[in-house]
Amino acid sequence: MIEISQRQILIDGEPRIVMSGEVHYFRVARAEWSQRLDLLVEAGCDTVATYIPWIFHELPDGTLDVTGETRPERDIGAFIDLAAQKGLRFLARPGPFLMAELKNEGIPYRVYREHPEVVPLGWDGVPVTSSTVDYLAPAFLAESARWFDAIMPVLAPRLQPAGGPVVGVQLDNEIGMLAWVTNSPDLTDGLVASFGEFVRERHGADLPYAAAPGSAEWARAVRSPSEAEAGALRLDLGLFMRQRFAAYVAALRTMCEERGVSGVPFLINIHGTEGGNGAPFPIGISQLVDTYAGIPGMLSGSDHYLGEATLNTMTDLYVMNAFMAAVHDADQPLTSLEFEAGSGDYGAGAEMQYDPSTADLKTRLCLAQGNRLINYYLFAGGINPPLDETVDDGNDRISFTGERHGTAAPVGPEGQRGYAYEATAAAVRAVKANEPWLARMDEDHDDVTLGLVLDAYMTEYHHPGSDVMTEVVDDLTSHRGAGERKALARSLLLGGFRFGATHLERRDPAPGSTVLVGSGRFMSSAVQERLVGHVGSGGNVVLLGRVPQRDLDGRPCTLLADALGIRPQEVLRDGGHYFPSLVARGWAQPWPEMRAGWIEPLEHSRGDVVLTDVYGAVCGLEVELGSGRAIVLAAQLPSDSLFFDRALASLGVTPGLRLETQWPGVFATTTSTSDGQRAVHVINTSGAPASVTVALDGTAISGGASLLVPARSGHILPLGLEVGGRRLDWASAEIAGVDADGTIHFRPGLDEDGGTTVIVDGLPVELPSGENTLRP
Repeated sequence: MIEISQRQILIDGEPRIVMSGEVHYFRVARAEWSQRLDLLVEAGCDTVATYIPWIFHELPDGTLDVTGETRPERDIGAFIDLAAQKGLRFLARPGPFLMAELKNEGIPYRVYREHPEVVPLGWDGVPVTSSTVDYLAPAFLAESARWFDAIMPVLAPRLQPAGGPVVGVQLDNEIGMLAWVTNSPDLTDGLVASFGEFVRERHGADLPYAAAPGSAEWARAVRSPSEAEAGALRLDLGLFMRQRFAAYVAALRTMCEERGVSGVPFLINIHGTEGGNGAPFPIGISQLVDTYAGIPGMLSGSDHYLGEATLNTMTDLYVMNAFMAAVHDADQPLTSLEFEAGSGDYGAGAEMQYDPSTADLKTRLCLAQGNRLINYYLFAGGINPPLDETVDDGNDRISFTGERHGTAAPVGPEGQRGYAYEATAAAVRAVKANEPWLARMDEDHDDVTLGLVLDAYMTEYHHPGSDVMTEVVDDLTSHRGAGERKALARSLLLGGFRFGATHLERRDPAPGSTVLVGSGRFMSSAVQERLVGHVGSGGNVVLLGRVPQRDLDGRPCTLLADALGIRPQEVLRDGGHYFPSLVARGWAQPWPEMRAGWIEPLEHSRGDVVLTDVYGAVCGLEVELGSGRAIVLAAQLPSDSLFFDRALASLGVTPGLRLETQWPGVFATTTSTSDGQRAVHVINTSGAPASVTVALDGTAISGGASLLVPARSGHILPLGLEVGGRRLDWASAEIAGVDADGTIHFRPGLDEDGGTTVIVDGLPVELPSGENTLRP
């Protein structure tokens, strides 16, 4: 039995962390399936995941083979059964869409030939350049149902509640991603008609469009919007597509349940990283939030490709996890359905090679934030089989990557161990050694939160010829989320703050808390009202970026600025002969003069000045409103933990976790269980060892002794764990395993002399010479 409760995954009543690796049976000869799964088991994983490609199982005549009659690798049931024999659970990813570097994203060529009406038109009626479809087109739903008719009877008797290994089924994959990356909305005739119905319901008689929905002119007005209507159309289209994606996922779920697949979580894979940058990731959350958030039986999972684990990418990952959690309900945990392993180089070549520690460091950060499922993608490479029909596309294989696939995965295409195999296995072993408490732990948070303005990520559709749409999208993209230059989130992390996020369109921040918001000129009236109400009732807000002046559809909206008594002036930007710099005032002093890319001078009727340019133009204010306070920072600021520490201290907020180290790159957080057990997670992303002292809630850990944290390493340090029948108050080393008799094994210690400090039941314990073992 599988339960999702209190952000935990319970399997047969026990909290678990599911550690999975993606192995594509269709890219591996059946005779080699066993060897690949053995390598997965050896690495410590308990689950195997795989796409199940429709394009692979459908033959040119339209028949479907899922039992291996035409090719042994098509016997997907045999692969699932083999995984079960090896003690592995199974995550099924049957599409219909898969991506997975497959031709047509996994959809058979026949579907496009026989149903050209499912292929969308984009802006100006131009056919889209990707292989996307209108998901709710009747013909596509009918074809998807036909595919599910074949594959779901294979999965249903193998579900975990029925005694099988299948613990989750993913519905489609990266829904809406193709439309986002190509900026081509799915404007089929059917979708445009449905959009007209949505517009009528949303606006009633007060339509912002000249053409009546459903009229002959309506399709032209949507596909080629006028500037007068562009602002409203961009917003309406984004809101409509959220509903449409939700309807599509609901239809797929119903198809599954009607075919006997139920009782396990249905999974939604969220895309959004781009070129190693995690800042756009919430675009995927925005597109798909209505498909899973607060819906029983649904889980979302991240899909991230961030490259090397650096201070920059780890900041992205921390924010991504916080934003995912912000839209979940009280039961839905974090998961990751595509967790980049190896180097991300799926075709032949050596263009990318990440330090092997990358998977380990990212895994540790996600576990510290409460992630309960990680699927390493791609764990094992393979060979792309030929298509059953010739399509004259240069290789006539199932994938566009050529013959070999996943050349830099932990396990290579021919089954060889890759350079990242041991590091990935070490990460899995660390998770499994600490699973008994980590599976029940949540991250501790200080009284500070990052504001998620989800509608600021509704930027996937904008007509390239529209100045109105482009202005809004550019503004939102520049300032949202973690703030420009990611200054809000990175400064908090380096300052020792442990923080989550608040979904400001749907939830109020906790009373009296402090919320930090990256803001642009465009912000919805609802969010502005919520921020004003929060401050007025005793909360705090830190605003970094432009002062909001317009609603998301472009109409004037100055609710927040008016409440604070602020009027922004024309922005001053750097250029070839102008170099604006910031000067600290008030509590920000002393702070060195700092170059800024731009400043927005502020006229103000009240408040204390905290930042100006060198000529005295005010761009930073602290303003009282009701019983709360707001800090407005209308300039491009760098990441600076000292500055933001002072800003938050002026609001009465200090971090519960204090790290003292000699350079950036080291950060930490803590997790705890409901019964008070706790662990400290320390991660050093830098290439040099770092001496670190840690204090929690004003008390130095281990008497203030320094820890020597090796370069590019992460550590889970016990701080009050019930282990082996004892209270482990502190250990300067990570637990590597616990024997049945209660013997605790540790990794090498972090004491500066290379040893390990252990405190049990309030008393220091000396480990045997030459051993890192604590015996009963």
